[in-house]
Amino acid sequence: MEEIWLRIERWLLSNAPEVLATLNGGATEELLAAAEEILGVTLPEDVRESYRLHDGQSRERPWLLNGWELLSLQAICAEWDVWKQLLDGGDFADSKGEPQGPIVSDWWSPGWKPLMYEGAGNHHCLDLDPAPGGQVGQIIQMWHDDAERTVVANSFLEWLGAFADDLERGEYVLLDEYVSLMRKDELE
Repeated sequence: MEEIWLRIERWLLSNAPEVLATLNGGATEELLAAAEEILGVTLPEDVRESYRLHDGQSRERPWLLNGWELLSLQAICAEWDVWKQLLDGGDFADSKGEPQGPIVSDWWSPGWKPLMYEGAGNHHCLDLDPAPGGQVGQIIQMWHDDAERTVVANSFLEWLGAFADDLERGEYVLLDEYVSLMRKDELE
C-alpha cells in the first residue's frame, strides 16, 4: 500500500501539486478504531493501511478522481450515518437496486461504507456484505437516484493500484472546469 501511495504522490507532485495538497495525513489507530466502532465493522487491512497513510482528503477541491473526493474516516462515518438514518426511517422500503455483478439488490445496504463522494449523494463504497460470488471488500459504485450498482474493483488495493497505474500511463489530467483529476478518455 505504501508503494502505491508513493507512486500516486510522485505523480501528483509533478502533475497536480494542488491535488497532492488536499491529501490528509495518516489516521491514528485510535481514529481507525473509533470509525470501525461507528461503522460496526473491522475494516479490511488494505483499507486500514491506506488510511494510516492518508486519511482521505480535505473537503476542499480539487478532488482526486473524476470529480470524486476520497473521504476521510470522519466523512465516511457521516455519509454512512445519513444513509443508515434513511434506511432506518423506511425510505428504501419499496426500492431495490439493480446490481451488475455480485452485489446485494438492496437500494442501500449498511454493509456499504462510502469511500468516495462526488457531492450529489453518489458514492464508491467498500462492500462488506456482497452477494454470493462477491468478495468482501470489493469496491462498488452506487447512485442515489439510479438503481444500477456496479463492481468497480475486487478490493481497495486493486482499485488504488489501478488508479496509480492509470496516472503513470498519462490517463489523467487536472481540469479546472471540473476542479478534479479527470480521465482523458471520459472527456472525449
